[in-house]
Amino acid sequence: MLIESLQNEKIKRLTRLLTKNQERRKAGVFIVEGQQENERALEFGNLPEEYYICENIFKGKLPTTKIHYVSEKLYEKIAYRGTTEGIIGIYKLEQRNLDEFNPKNDSAIIILESVEKPGNLGAILRSCEAFGINALIVTDPKTDFYNPNVIRSSVGCLFGMNIFQASNDETLEFLKINEYQIFTTFMSEDAKHIQEKDLKSKSAVLFGTEHSGLSDFWKQKGENVLIPMAGTIDSLNLSNAAAITCYEILRQKLEK
Repeated sequence: MLIESLQNEKIKRLTRLLTKNQERRKAGVFIVEGQQENERALEFGNLPEEYYICENIFKGKLPTTKIHYVSEKLYEKIAYRGTTEGIIGIYKLEQRNLDEFNPKNDSAIIILESVEKPGNLGAILRSCEAFGINALIVTDPKTDFYNPNVIRSSVGCLFGMNIFQASNDETLEFLKINEYQIFTTFMSEDAKHIQEKDLKSKSAVLFGTEHSGLSDFWKQKGENVLIPMAGTIDSLNLSNAAAITCYEILRQKLEK
């Protein structure tokens, strides 16, 4: 059966799941759009419930899970990215608990406090995966990990990462118990260049919100570092700063 109407009950439910975080949480699912992203979701063991596929667009191997076929015109209306790749998957959401993460002796963690922009979170996930960061923790989150824009901008890297939500207090306790070096990123005169610090051993680098940086909670909780710059501006976009930091961690580890 080919679904062609937005008034179809299955499409109404899918639309709610696509557009409302609370609907996804209530249903215990997340949505994945795009062939590469769905392939990564499956590769890392996520459990699919059903798919919506436009045969005129989709060029990959058809999944074996329940499929609903939709018209090209309808797909263009429901998809976050229009006609791109012709597949939307619904997957079972499994909770990830920080207590279950067992870090290695050279573990590197990026911590984001109250990150707000899904695109930034997705881009940072992509950098973390590319440069071998072991985990990403988001404290007091302001955006949904499974927001379609997070999945899109991370190119599905979300699915292969250790990513956790926790409060500031829970995160600090975890870092202390596991004996992490803590590096904060306040703009202050006492900050040292990040490449001067030993990031080869167990390290956690913290970044604050896009508009105001880290909160006072993290003051005096670690060593303050900065990325040296030669221009006239005094700060970088959050995702750029995180990417440079991730690369510096890998660079030091490769020099061991």
